[in-house]
Amino acid sequence: MNKGLLLLIMFLLGTTLLTGCAEEEVKEVQIRPIKAVQIGGVEAFASRWFPGKAKATQEANLAFRVAGTLAEFPVKLGDEVKKGNLLARLDPRDYQVELQNAQAQLRKVQAAEDLAETEFKRVENIRLQDPGAVSRSMVDTRRGEMISARAQLNSAQSAVTRARDSLGYTTLNAPFKGTVVEKFVQNFEDVQAKQQIVRLVDTRQVEFTIQIPERMMIHAHKVPKAFVVFDANPEIEIPATIKEIGTEASQTTRTYPVTLIMDQPKGFKVLSGMAGKARGDRQAVEKIARQEQAEAVEIPVVAVFSDQGDNSFVWVIDTDNNKVSRRQVEIGGLTDTGILVKGLSTGEWIATAGVNTLVEGQLVRILE
Repeated sequence: MNKGLLLLIMFLLGTTLLTGCAEEEVKEVQIRPIKAVQIGGVEAFASRWFPGKAKATQEANLAFRVAGTLAEFPVKLGDEVKKGNLLARLDPRDYQVELQNAQAQLRKVQAAEDLAETEFKRVENIRLQDPGAVSRSMVDTRRGEMISARAQLNSAQSAVTRARDSLGYTTLNAPFKGTVVEKFVQNFEDVQAKQQIVRLVDTRQVEFTIQIPERMMIHAHKVPKAFVVFDANPEIEIPATIKEIGTEASQTTRTYPVTLIMDQPKGFKVLSGMAGKARGDRQAVEKIARQEQAEAVEIPVVAVFSDQGDNSFVWVIDTDNNKVSRRQVEIGGLTDTGILVKGLSTGEWIATAGVNTLVEGQLVRILE
């Protein structure tokens, strides 16, 4: 073999080995994207503000259930009304006539039903006293006439009920105490059934909805009290409490809605739609945080896995080198939003997906 051919073969073998090593190195440094959550304490709710918007506790766009001409519309924008107060009324004359006609028809049908029942009882009594005087078919015919008359009577009674209800629907009353904030029509207009007439809101109490991050969701129910500040009057901090915690995250922001509720403050009226921000009560939250330091922390149930024995573990992510390490934890009780464990600290990151397929020391990248 000549010297040139030998050098060519050695060059090709070296290139192949280097390529194989390079491929192995590429495989070794592959980074796995992973869902994770940071162990956050309840104190996070007191250390930051969450933007939100006010909403009335009760609000409704009211409409008539029947069509007609608006005859009375006594309320004005800004009027405070009590439950049951008149808001608007349709001209009732057409519905009064309809009710009178239905009542007249009912009286007519009632008389026919009485006659049919009397006739049936008469022929039935005659047959009982003298079976040969009246045929069985005659009795059956009278019974059928009576049953038919009773059916017509039921129909007529239903027609009277519908006419009476329709007449009642010509009056629109306030379903709750509130403020008139919008009028959609003018007096004397012809309106259709279910057409919006007036908007009523109850602002004696105000709701305020904020969005909290997914990783803080498990602590939301612990916040005993919050404070809300509105852009229109930033000097006033209004105390509020949690009314409702959403259980479905936004598909775009992965945040959960939390609804606060508060009374109207003195010297400043909060209106529906006002923007502001909210945070937890610092003193109350810090007290809870001190208690939590000596107790278990709450994490998602999906973060916990077991080995062949009775031990439970989580994958802790070292954010300095982006590697996971298995850590044994002590399991506590289940909560409405997760599970209590001991062995983790506030600020640590743990994996919340694919926990049964990770390996010790694996490189990961935390998904946003």
